[in-house]
Amino acid sequence: MTKENLNLPSREETQASVQIFKAFGNETRYKILYLLFEKQLTVNEISEAIAMTQSAVSHQLKILRQTGLVSSKRDGQHMYYSLADRHIIMIFKQVKEHISED
Repeated sequence: MTKENLNLPSREETQASVQIFKAFGNETRYKILYLLFEKQLTVNEISEAIAMTQSAVSHQLKILRQTGLVSSKRDGQHMYYSLADRHIIMIFKQVKEHISED
């Protein structure tokens, strides 16, 4: 196979993909993503669900927002977090299907 036949992603695409997999590879961030797969939540609701401080959850949410996995919207005094788009939802559905296979 010659070098011309190889179709590797660009350096930028590779780095972005690795960051997404790193986000999924962290247990705390995975728990947060799993909760947000179910519905949008506030930092307080997430911290209660996973028994972590709001500060720690906020730090993880910042990372998830930077990778484009999570988005947020303000409603009055509350900030609600959700999965960023349908692609993230599809990834979660596929992972759930994969781990439930025999």
